[in-house]
Amino acid sequence: MSMNRIVLLMFLVFILEGTVMPWIIPAGFGHRIMPHFVFVIVIFSGLYSRRHLALLLGVSFGMLQDIVYFGHLLGINAFFMGLMGYFTGVLFERRRSTIMMAISVVGFACILYDSVIYFIYSVFRITSESYAWALIDHILPSLFLQLAFALACYVPVRKLFEGQSKATAENDEE
Repeated sequence: MSMNRIVLLMFLVFILEGTVMPWIIPAGFGHRIMPHFVFVIVIFSGLYSRRHLALLLGVSFGMLQDIVYFGHLLGINAFFMGLMGYFTGVLFERRRSTIMMAISVVGFACILYDSVIYFIYSVFRITSESYAWALIDHILPSLFLQLAFALACYVPVRKLFEGQSKATAENDEE
């Protein structure tokens, strides 16, 4: 039952970041700020649930993002979103994450994710701008939006993922 809630939440966040957020973001920042709310939830799933769930959510919703929003190179967002979720789950598997640690991990993961996407786009010559320009123009402004979203949804998402992992552990014991 809880897995259905997680997928429904992820799908609603996916719809929110593509339909409502372009209206909320001011007109001058429309091309600069790219919301990656689904990625934030994938990182939270790696922190507070199983790493395999983070991998599955990252790959599936990353591929959905590749198909719907980014048609240049299919699979890039799916691969790196799943990979970042999995590595977050591996690194913090046995540790209890506080809110500051979670926000720091989300911030670092968002910068790394956007930087890797930029470097792959520059390798395939989809973008010709410098990394310093990309960092100032869209990676850092997007980071602040992701961090605000992570802070706003921290408690409910943490409870959802911890409840799902406890239910899975109880089912495994039976």
